[in-house]
Amino acid sequence: MSSTVLIVEDEIFVALDLERILTDAGYHVAAIAADRSGAIQAAQDCHFALVDVNLRDGATGPGLAATLARDFGMKVIFVTANPAQIGAGEGALGYIRKPFNKAAILAAAALASSDAQPAANDDLVLLDGAVSRG
Repeated sequence: MSSTVLIVEDEIFVALDLERILTDAGYHVAAIAADRSGAIQAAQDCHFALVDVNLRDGATGPGLAATLARDFGMKVIFVTANPAQIGAGEGALGYIRKPFNKAAILAAAALASSDAQPAANDDLVLLDGAVSRG
């Protein structure tokens, strides 16, 4: 069984690029959401989420990540051009800086879909305590 992914990204071409990378690698993309409410509606039965910090409804990504982790048990990786806006990153494993590459997205997906250590990739930055989180 492949892991089910939620993509939370308001730039449609970025979201479609993420979807293509993940689908080609065998992941199931359940939904693409552009804002907090769309993400919450689509979160059921997703294993992990790739979340931008700045969404259609503002800089709601960090709060959304905490909600997805706490209320849905999801693992979250930020995909953002603004990692300084993440703050404590409560609920998130780490982040990938935009513009991203395929290897970084696949390393993030592998980390979020298992309890394994992440593959070496300079583009995936782990937040404090991320690997020890279950």
